Amino acid sequence: MDKIYQQQINEITEHNIYAELAKLSLDDKNTKTLKIISNQELAHYNFWKEITKKEAKPNRWKIKKHIWLAKVFGLSFSLRLMEMGEVEASIFYNDISKKYPEALTIQEEELQHEQKLIGILNDNRLNYAGSIVLGLNDALVEFTGTLAGLTFAFSNNKVVGATGLVMGFAASLSMAASGYLSSKEEEANEKINPITAAIYTGVSYILTVVFLVAPYLIQDNPYIALGSMLFITVLIIAGYTYYISIAKILSFKKRFIQMAVISLGVAAISFGIGVLIKQVFGIGT
Repeated sequence: MDKIYQQQINEITEHNIYAELAKLSLDDKNTKTLKIISNQELAHYNFWKEITKKEAKPNRWKIKKHIWLAKVFGLSFSLRLMEMGEVEASIFYNDISKKYPEALTIQEEELQHEQKLIGILNDNRLNYAGSIVLGLNDALVEFTGTLAGLTFAFSNNKVVGATGLVMGFAASLSMAASGYLSSKEEEANEKINPITAAIYTGVSYILTVVFLVAPYLIQDNPYIALGSMLFITVLIIAGYTYYISIAKILSFKKRFIQMAVISLGVAAISFGIGVLIKQVFGIGT
């Protein structure tokens, strides 16, 4: 009975989450589908209430969390993250159906939720994921290598940091222009606005550069700055890969390893080139 009551709480919580996300959606089709699912969750709640004979209060923290996730990371991310919980719910339904066969009907409706959500998702953040990846990947690959090379060429954090910022701002404008021209070529994709794509590309590029350069501007030891920069690189890769793997249902491990190997590999090569240039030209000696 405790498991049934917990499921009752889950149902009323998800009823409220879907209802709130429906209000956030700007797409009429998305809003309609989310309201339908919200009403189904309420019906499921009422079914379990007939068994437990108790009212249940929704998990307010979980509701606020998913609303916040939808506002910050997009509707797709919030919905996908919530639907991941359906795997655990299916175990409950299989167990409880022996005593309450009606649970199989509820389970079928829960499984249909995922298919409906796949069909409705239309999220600008995902539509422009290619533009974000373009800016983020280029910044990671270029500046992990550039900063590693400059670190061993100059051994002066202020010079490395200032040089990185100047190069970063210039490169971000170049990348924004590339993003604009690239999206102009994709005329078949009406969801992509070239100007918006350029902004996503440029902003993702410069923000990445700022995070990578920051260690050089806040302390003086070049080796600590280099280590911090590489650590931040891994965190950025992990964060974005986690987001895109949830929102688009992709393999986190494969994409993370791929991006990390490329970025850190370029940094290692640039490390060697920086040492070589320092020796050949006698910089800092």
